[in-house]
Amino acid sequence: MEKNNKLLSVIVPAYKQEKTIAKDLKRIKRVLDKIRYDYEMIVVVDGKVDKTFANAKKANLAKVKIVGYQENKGKGYAVRYGMARSRGDPIVFIDAGMEIDPNGISMILEHMEWYGADIMVGSKRHPASQVDYPRQRRIISGLYQLFVRIFTGLNVRDTQAGLKVYRRQVLEDVLPRLLVKKYAFDLEMLTVARRLGYRRIYEAPIKLKYNFQDLTHAANWRGLINAFIDTLAIIYRLKILRYYDDNNKRKWRYDSDLDFKVNTG
Repeated sequence: MEKNNKLLSVIVPAYKQEKTIAKDLKRIKRVLDKIRYDYEMIVVVDGKVDKTFANAKKANLAKVKIVGYQENKGKGYAVRYGMARSRGDPIVFIDAGMEIDPNGISMILEHMEWYGADIMVGSKRHPASQVDYPRQRRIISGLYQLFVRIFTGLNVRDTQAGLKVYRRQVLEDVLPRLLVKKYAFDLEMLTVARRLGYRRIYEAPIKLKYNFQDLTHAANWRGLINAFIDTLAIIYRLKILRYYDDNNKRKWRYDSDLDFKVNTG
């Protein structure tokens, strides 16, 4: 396979995965070693609350950098923290935990080149996706995405799956404007990108097997409710406050840990 001279950055957020993190990272690395890109993998441990950080370090994998911080701040914060320390273009993020098959990284990168995309979204609602996904979750996801499309204009069937790839320029424009750090950060990134004129946002198939407890579990309901609250806040900032627009730049909240640097190679 002909090698691509671009550097690919792969951001892997991880939280409370001490038992599986080493195996997960080795699996992702095996996939990356076979693709056409040189790469760096940046693993962000979202809170050093167990042995996830230590076990990831012990794996001692080439081209893999382990970073983190003491307190849990949410997956959105972790992804942005990793992106701020990346050097590559394009930039992928994939969840640790292996619900999504990392072999999908190769396919989503090929789709990005085919479409000349700004953003590629791994989608469990893509017709070619292979998804083991509870029916009640499918219904809720479908209703949520319909709501999102009506109120944001974002024509994406699945904003929440944990595999996406971005052109670096998109992130340089988008990340300084973001506020969501936990539940609906994927939606905020996509919504703001569209607001800024990045319309080449396409979906690619994934292979997904959910490890979720069913919806009778209180934590799942709390997560869904919090995601919906975040979504309403995004719509309010987008439509009413116009917070994300350039003329509101003085209102954006600066965080030096999330400062997205210009590509240095």
